[in-house]
Amino acid sequence: MFYSTDTNRHGLKHDPFKAIVSPRPIGWIGTKGKDGALNLGPYSFFNALSDRPKLVMFSSAGYKHSVRNAEETGVFTASLVGKALAEKMNESSIDAPYGVDEFALAGLTARQGELVDAPFVDEAYAALECRVTSIFRPKDIEGMDSDSHVVIGQVIGIHIRDEAVQEGRLDMAKVAPLARLGYMDYADGGDTFEMFRPKWEG
Repeated sequence: MFYSTDTNRHGLKHDPFKAIVSPRPIGWIGTKGKDGALNLGPYSFFNALSDRPKLVMFSSAGYKHSVRNAEETGVFTASLVGKALAEKMNESSIDAPYGVDEFALAGLTARQGELVDAPFVDEAYAALECRVTSIFRPKDIEGMDSDSHVVIGQVIGIHIRDEAVQEGRLDMAKVAPLARLGYMDYADGGDTFEMFRPKWEG
């Protein structure tokens, strides 16, 4: 099948776009407003952009609390969602009004960052502390702003729980990082295999 996205006449029960662009890591974004209100929200439009420097991004459909707080304070955290925390991650996705603490709502511990004034999930196997480098709305091919707000941050601190490390590496079987697929489907990265890049001998 083929369909043009300007008509979306795919004939399927649900739009397949997000199922095709998957699996997507989940950024569990922790922020604090200028008024001190804590916020925690999962974003499946999240990924690493660069290793030198270490840059990550999350994209929000609409101007949500995470974007507002990151813009106000210039910082945010991104906690790793392991399979063991899947239900609590889902609880924190509730569309609560501003000022509701999703850490408390989901029964999670908000731990203060070492280098940024933002909380992260203490129960997570790993978390990133980030300073905002840019916030923008991406444009479409006609130059119009999309409804999404992209937040890019430079990672300036990394937390890793000792029990998540085996032989100098994150133990993926233990951590089982959660990924978003299409629809309401999720997967975890606990079942892994290795491949090494070929080297050109010519």
